[in-house]
Amino acid sequence: MDREFDTVEKVARLGQAGVGRRIVAQMRAYWEGLRAGRDVPARSDIDPRGLENALEYAFILERVAPGMGRFRLAGMHLNDLMGMEIRGMPLTAMFTPEGRKRVADATEAVFQGPAIAELVLTAEAGIGKPPMTARLLLLPMKSDMGDVTRILGCLVAEGQGIGRTPRRFIVDAAHVQPVTPCGHAAASLPKPVTPEAFGLGKRLPNFSAPKAPVATVTPAPEAPRPQAGDLTPEERRAMFRVVK
Repeated sequence: MDREFDTVEKVARLGQAGVGRRIVAQMRAYWEGLRAGRDVPARSDIDPRGLENALEYAFILERVAPGMGRFRLAGMHLNDLMGMEIRGMPLTAMFTPEGRKRVADATEAVFQGPAIAELVLTAEAGIGKPPMTARLLLLPMKSDMGDVTRILGCLVAEGQGIGRTPRRFIVDAAHVQPVTPCGHAAASLPKPVTPEAFGLGKRLPNFSAPKAPVATVTPAPEAPRPQAGDLTPEERRAMFRVVK
């Protein structure tokens, strides 16, 4: 059953025009900073001090079934929209029956991708429920076990006031983007270019480098033997051997 709340108090917590884009951009930048070279950051990396200006719009989901994420933590803005504490409730509780299928599909895509999902929402209209739009951002995270079963997200509603609660939403548009890996595989070395690639196979059949010349050693010429006419009588007698 709808609950009546002080509209003035609710307006104070309702995002003003343009605040949705700013909070979504801040949340996205914070998540990107947590990656630190990884594809997906871990839940243990979250530091609330880094989300000081977005805490009331932020939440953390835990995957409990295909397409279903349960609130582990949720900011006051989400509690005000529902008029109750939503911790432990599924994200689909904030949507109309027509919108639950689409948000469930986007949630599962974030877990399975992993991927990033951004949804544009419109609040269900009715008596005491002024027009309101919202932006929803879903960012994947790893649990302590290393699997992608957590989501860091934010939901920012904008309008004239919350009015009667709970306020539930329909999905106007959804954009799902796969996570871009931080690391890139090393580029493979190009294959060697052959002469055939330039049509030189026939003209230059031997494309190998010329072999180094082998050094040869030329023997020194022998000294000319002395002729008999050039010898002295003593040198000629020394050439003979006495045979006994």
